[in-house]
Amino acid sequence: MLAYIILLVVGFVILIKGADWFVDGASAVAGNFKISKMLIGLTIVAFGTSAPEFAVSIKSLLSGSGDIVLGNVVGSNIFNILLILGVSACVHTLTVKNNTVKKELPITLLMSTLLFTLLSDNLFDSKITNMFTRGDGFVLLLFFLVFVYYLISLMRNKTEDEVDEEKLMKLPKAILLTVLGITGIVLGSNYVVDSASYIAEMLGVSQRMIGLTIIAMGTSLPELVTSVIATKKGEYDIAIGNVVGSNIFNFGVVIGLPVLLFGSIPNITYNLVDLMMMLASAALLFIFSYNDYKIKKNEGIIFIIMFVLYYSYVIFV
Repeated sequence: MLAYIILLVVGFVILIKGADWFVDGASAVAGNFKISKMLIGLTIVAFGTSAPEFAVSIKSLLSGSGDIVLGNVVGSNIFNILLILGVSACVHTLTVKNNTVKKELPITLLMSTLLFTLLSDNLFDSKITNMFTRGDGFVLLLFFLVFVYYLISLMRNKTEDEVDEEKLMKLPKAILLTVLGITGIVLGSNYVVDSASYIAEMLGVSQRMIGLTIIAMGTSLPELVTSVIATKKGEYDIAIGNVVGSNIFNFGVVIGLPVLLFGSIPNITYNLVDLMMMLASAALLFIFSYNDYKIKKNEGIIFIIMFVLYYSYVIFV
């Protein structure tokens, strides 16, 4: 037990340091290529920090644990919005750009609604067993590819961010720091998830509870640490882009692609409250951002309260 507790602490240290390097490196890459930091947040940072979720999905599908894939995606997306943006907004008010409010957040809300619908066969016909098919995976992946096309169109536009050329990190160093950072994030999160899962099992916690809490939260640790550190550094575009991009990536690649490649998930067991909370959190993020193009401290507190209430329900009900 002691060895796993030490491994848990070491994992957190590697994770935090990796995120620190990753934010600095990704920000410097954006400056060198004159690409907006929001775009970097939506792509490199978001996809990189979603690597643990993708790895868990592949392992789970190959081992026949389809419910873990769904729980991982739904739980991670709730965690990303309610806790990560909630904590980040408490650290500092987050400014949301016009493009994000009008394009990226509606895409997030649309894909949340789509997943809710695809997982709710039984709501439309009580005689049908809920399942997530290859066709469902293809639909989600198709929407994700539309998002990728949108990102490619953004890359044609040069950033308007002010960059101090003298203080800007050289590109080779920025790339090295980014690679080292994402390596630290993935290794650190793996250590944290593996050790925490073992400790939970030793304490007699059920596999269901491990999947809903440790796996979903553990694989979202990279997003949490990266967004909070980015916020403290004043990189609000990276903090928000990380969460929005990660959620969209989760829909399209973490669940859509593996199911398309490895087969359907039959006999889905889920709680409707989980899907409703996923949808509500995406809707609330859009409403808060649309209101004044900011996510303020009091709104961050609302996110955190919702997170606490939801996980109290998950654990005790």
